[in-house]
Amino acid sequence: MQKTALITGVTGQDGSFLAEFLLDKGYDVHGTIRRSSVDFRERIAHLEGTPRFHLHYADLGDSMSLMQVIGKVRPDEIYNLAAQSHVQVSFDVPEFTANVDATGVLRILEAVRLCGLTRTCRIYQASTSELYGKVEEVPQNEKTPFHPYSPYAVAKLYGYWIVKEYREAYDMFCCSGILFNHESERRGETFVTRKITLAAARIAQGKQEKLYLGNLSSLRDWGYAKDYVECMWLILQNEKPEDFVIATGEQHSVREFCQLAFHHVGIELEFSGEGENEKGIDKATGRVLVEVSPDFYRPTDVVNLWGDPSKAKRELGWNPTKTSFQELVKIMVDADMAKVAVEKASEHIRTNLAEYLEKGIVK
Repeated sequence: MQKTALITGVTGQDGSFLAEFLLDKGYDVHGTIRRSSVDFRERIAHLEGTPRFHLHYADLGDSMSLMQVIGKVRPDEIYNLAAQSHVQVSFDVPEFTANVDATGVLRILEAVRLCGLTRTCRIYQASTSELYGKVEEVPQNEKTPFHPYSPYAVAKLYGYWIVKEYREAYDMFCCSGILFNHESERRGETFVTRKITLAAARIAQGKQEKLYLGNLSSLRDWGYAKDYVECMWLILQNEKPEDFVIATGEQHSVREFCQLAFHHVGIELEFSGEGENEKGIDKATGRVLVEVSPDFYRPTDVVNLWGDPSKAKRELGWNPTKTSFQELVKIMVDADMAKVAVEKASEHIRTNLAEYLEKGIVK
């Protein structure tokens, strides 16, 4: 039988990859989007018009809209990927973050329960490595104590625990995937990895002078988002509902990510100095291309995230390093090099057209 899946946050990095993955599996895929005067559908534009791909208006802050969509679609699987997912932004909008990332999870669970789908619908909740926050052991696994260290992490912790509560109270098949950092060419430009790869491409092509970053020594477990959505699906195909760490088991610093990204555009960086005085210097020219800015420091900063994916490898048969760290950075850099090249070409055409119009060469 053809399965039906509902994805919240389908326009995001993970949602777009997951939609493609499930469509390839033969699913009927439904996604929720928020009504906006600005179109944020570029990641799923190529899927619109596909017979088995459908979009609905709904919002995690609006329980009525969620009940309406879930009651209409009656999905076999729900993947809740929608969130205010930026840690730094959560310090600026903590109430909104709590409403979406915490209470929004409850609204989905209640909608499933009230629509009478507790026995037929399996639910995946996108949890986060930020739950570990001020880490108490390295690497972190499913039994590591949580110590959230941002409004985002605190909100996500509520989502994690309410999923466990509904699983035990109502015997629902609902699980959390504790996702460590996962990146791709579709990552938002405000996230540090994409900020780095885009800046490397722009600096290499003469469109940017310098890159400003926060703590270069922060350590993260970075994987490829396209690989991670497979693990989300595997979690819901498991015989029993359980929570899993989704990570690579490898750790790298922001500094290392930066060096590798610039290497892929032909620039070898050498770092000198410490803390706010640290700089990334082009070995060939002596130019300072990377500097640290206190503006990007967080009130409380998580510095040492490193996941242990042993359980997912053992029980789900998932390969967390299908795409290596080096391959991930190259994929992102190549995509941004192409993006910047297109931007430069478009700018050149606009400049020439304006000049021709001014001279009367074209009308």
